[in-house]
Amino acid sequence: MITGNKGEWSEIYALFKLLGDKQLFLGDKDIEKLEGLVYPIIKILRSENNGNFEYSIQDEIILISGDEQVLKIPIKQFKEKALFLLNAIKENQERTFSVPEIEEFMQSINCISLKASSSAKTDITIVVHDQRTNQQPTLGFSIKSQLGSPSTLLNAGKTTNFIFKISDIVLSKSEIEEVNSISSRSKIMDRISAIQTKGGSFKFVKTERQIFSNNLVLIDSLLPQILSQIVFDFYSSEYSHLTDLVNQTSDKNPLDFDIENEHKFYEYKIKRFLTDVALGMMPSKVWSGKYDATGGYLIVKGNGDVLCYHIYNRNEFEDYLLNNTKLDTASSSRHGFGEIYQEDDQLYFNLNLQIRFTK
Repeated sequence: MITGNKGEWSEIYALFKLLGDKQLFLGDKDIEKLEGLVYPIIKILRSENNGNFEYSIQDEIILISGDEQVLKIPIKQFKEKALFLLNAIKENQERTFSVPEIEEFMQSINCISLKASSSAKTDITIVVHDQRTNQQPTLGFSIKSQLGSPSTLLNAGKTTNFIFKISDIVLSKSEIEEVNSISSRSKIMDRISAIQTKGGSFKFVKTERQIFSNNLVLIDSLLPQILSQIVFDFYSSEYSHLTDLVNQTSDKNPLDFDIENEHKFYEYKIKRFLTDVALGMMPSKVWSGKYDATGGYLIVKGNGDVLCYHIYNRNEFEDYLLNNTKLDTASSSRHGFGEIYQEDDQLYFNLNLQIRFTK
């Protein structure tokens, strides 16, 4: 029996839905369909543990080829199964569950697992016809589902800590303990506030891990400073959405860019960062700047629509990432941040970066 969570079942749903629709809809920054922009689907490629399979669309028939045999399945079956599976995913309250009716259909079409083969970096690969260029690009996608809980874009770890030096005050051991013992619901914000009330100021020093810092510098030499400002503002203000935090940083202009002509320095650099994170940059590994085979995201919306964002349409992809992400607070004890600590008679305070999708 095949069991999976809502996100995993969403991968199969996306396969069925796209084959039933016969076309790929592009999304805008608000996760709505871009009017008048669709890519007719020529075929969908899927790697299974027992081989590679092609699902080609020919009028109202899906041809499934691989391992010599060719199956012909009417498109309406994919439409029906997509609708059935969508309702099953929405209605199920278990963390993992099975859908026997769908499992039977999956096996009949050589689809034996929920997730694409682990050797593949993409969840799904689609060959489309681009009417603008008359090309047939092969596009790789990672599938993000809004049917389950929001997924993270950048996972928290000690790898994503930013180190700040506390200046302008001297604190006794008991005063440090007093600040660190604040355990309110917004304890990190309140600890920062307590330090500032005592006259202390925060100055970004570096990221905790050098590889992360170098990865950021590779994308943009000023990214560590820009992100440190955004992270600090997240923990010391009411803002969490990246759009708000970027706007706030732009207004402060901590790097003193020449904004006389309203260049969007901060927004542009953060979009570059988000795109690289989405397409392969990990804080703990040296980033070469080369994207994974995955060139974009397919979003499975709550209403069942499937929208595409791809590096192929870079502006929409970047706008989507900036407009649909927020900073989130991870476990401070596990990741070692949010407390005053002392090294060589100097006080420090770490803050952590974690980015999550809003939907």
